[in-house]
Amino acid sequence: MADKIRVTVWNEYRHEKADAKIGALYPEGMHGQIAKFLGANADIDVRTATLDEPEHGLTDEVLANTDVLIWWGHMAHHEVKDEVVDKVQQRILEGMGLIVLHSGHMSKIFRRMMGTTCYLKWREAGERERLWVVAPGHPIVEGLGEYFEIPHVEMYGELFDIPTPDTLVFISWFQGGEVFRSGCCYYRGKGKIFYFRPGHETFPIYYQPEVQKVITNAVRWAAPVNGPYKELTCPNYPAIEKFEVEE
Repeated sequence: MADKIRVTVWNEYRHEKADAKIGALYPEGMHGQIAKFLGANADIDVRTATLDEPEHGLTDEVLANTDVLIWWGHMAHHEVKDEVVDKVQQRILEGMGLIVLHSGHMSKIFRRMMGTTCYLKWREAGERERLWVVAPGHPIVEGLGEYFEIPHVEMYGELFDIPTPDTLVFISWFQGGEVFRSGCCYYRGKGKIFYFRPGHETFPIYYQPEVQKVITNAVRWAAPVNGPYKELTCPNYPAIEKFEVEE
């Protein structure tokens, strides 16, 4: 890994161009706002990519120089080319981190990595969400209290059809009564994946300090580490110790 964590923030960038209110809320796109607060950290180098760029902005060169990929998608999951998903999956298995935000739960790459439908229930009513920290020793919650609240959100509710997380970091409660596993960590190959629920496009969620702290912490957690394997293969492996097999 380079001296700085190299982050690529990927966004469909469709809602901001199609809806004037969302465009006014995020004049540089949600990817621009996320890149802005991440780029304020001395240990993070950030770039952006969007759906309508060639290869969705995720060329071989971009992916080779990305330590952590952040993914926001909603209305155009089906437009993401399978060959790009294949490349992203391979980079995750090789060690690139993936942070999936909000409606990215239905993205091709997240469903590929989970192996499930990733379905859930939802309600867009602008209600309050309280996110409870349930893994207080985890690096992603550094600097937070035992919970924080977001005043207006789109509700996501259980059942969330995902594999049991390797670590569950947050559980959300909503005013309407639902609960949701809203911060989920996974290991896939050499890569780390974090799903973080908040981020509906009609609310200023990515301006909230606690949300920014979670995403920043998640970038540092998901960054590659120098583990024992140079590459993941399936070799015929010689024995480390000498042994004899009895007939």
